[in-house]
Amino acid sequence: MKENSGVNIRLASTDDAEELLAIYAPYVRRTAVTFEYNVPSVTEFTSRIIRTLESYPYFAAEAGGELLGYAYAGPFHTREAYRWAAETSIYVKQERRCMGIGRKLYDALETALSAQKILNLNACIAYPQQEDEYLTRDSVEFHKRLGYRFVGEFRQCGYKFHRWYNMVWMEKHIGCHLENQPPVKPFEEVRPLLEIR
Repeated sequence: MKENSGVNIRLASTDDAEELLAIYAPYVRRTAVTFEYNVPSVTEFTSRIIRTLESYPYFAAEAGGELLGYAYAGPFHTREAYRWAAETSIYVKQERRCMGIGRKLYDALETALSAQKILNLNACIAYPQQEDEYLTRDSVEFHKRLGYRFVGEFRQCGYKFHRWYNMVWMEKHIGCHLENQPPVKPFEEVRPLLEIR
């Protein structure tokens, strides 16, 4: 793996929406990595960034003024008892994968979520019964390398490109589960403590 030491991880902003959407769009159009059929508009994508940053971190990877990828978290479930769990998502520019960018993004995400007192990270991943030109098992292998474990599989629940795909859940614990659990902190409260722009 070629290490990308010149990569800077920073908070994403609405100004990044168009460039981040350009990273996401090929995954929508040409892969089953996302089960979304249509590329969202810049307006919709901007709204997604705004909604995320109200409660969770949203990071962008940048080098030489070019955005290379992004990662963010969201609620695992809306019920109150789930507030210590978050769902993670990551997309890296397709031609810049396998260069350490994803690990740097997830490291930043874990640091921020840990500061918020979130304990469980959950990843929902499209998974092929057999690899094809639209979907491989690379995302599962990436999450395994970062310490996620496989916890469940839903079979033939996503239909894209006239094919049925499975979906798997993977999880990683990043904190201690206690009887008297400290409350989750708002992202705005921990944001000044993080070494990010």
